[in-house]
Amino acid sequence: MMKCYEIMEKLEGHSPVAYAEDWDNVGLLAGRPDKEVKSIYIALDATDDVIEEAVCLQADLLLTHHPLIFSKLRSVTTEHFIGRRVYQLLRNDICYYAMHTNFDVIGMADAAADAMELKHRQVLNVTHADTLGSEGCGRFGKLTHKMMLKDCAQLVKQRFQVPNVRVYGDLNEVVEIAAVMPGSGGSYLKEALQVGADVMITGDIDHHEGIDAVAQGISIIDAGHYGIEKLFIPYMQDWAKRELPGVTVHCAKYQEPFVVI
Repeated sequence: MMKCYEIMEKLEGHSPVAYAEDWDNVGLLAGRPDKEVKSIYIALDATDDVIEEAVCLQADLLLTHHPLIFSKLRSVTTEHFIGRRVYQLLRNDICYYAMHTNFDVIGMADAAADAMELKHRQVLNVTHADTLGSEGCGRFGKLTHKMMLKDCAQLVKQRFQVPNVRVYGDLNEVVEIAAVMPGSGGSYLKEALQVGADVMITGDIDHHEGIDAVAQGISIIDAGHYGIEKLFIPYMQDWAKRELPGVTVHCAKYQEPFVVI
């Protein structure tokens, strides 16, 4: 058993809040810092189903990657779906903590690069730099060996355990340098081009971003936003079991937020 604030200190020791983007909303978003935590529930998003299961499991702390509260809340009532979720958490005395872009920098980026076994990796988009080095979102490096784009796509499906991927580019083209940007990576195509990546592995690429990327000489493998970022769940499960002795850890089951028919 630990106090919520003690767990917060450990979480922020791993992924400092200072690494979060200015527009982001991370940290303790609901609940009592002095709450005694016997069990935590880890999920990617604080959906209705996730909160309901956390309540059923009598979790004391809900930990997610994506923040439930982004824009300013003018009221917390059951008339609005966000207010309803916050109300459920507070009513059941469940603390709620989100680690988003700070975890993207310290956690998610290397976990995704590890999954692809990228060699000689470097930060794709540097957001923090000091005398100790550079940090930021995404990674780029060499794949284990040169391969055709279609084989790289199959590897992405296997490593990230996704049922399908969308590919922009010539399937028979040989790729070696890969950029990995978990989540929505369309706005980082310029950085991927600048580092000479042959392929960018990311999610949420739209029609124009995909065809424009190919026109500029880089292929795209879109594994979905959830497809890659669900890494948060097993990553934080392992971390919690290591760093929070005596605290029971529950995790949301993998479930794509949509179906392809």
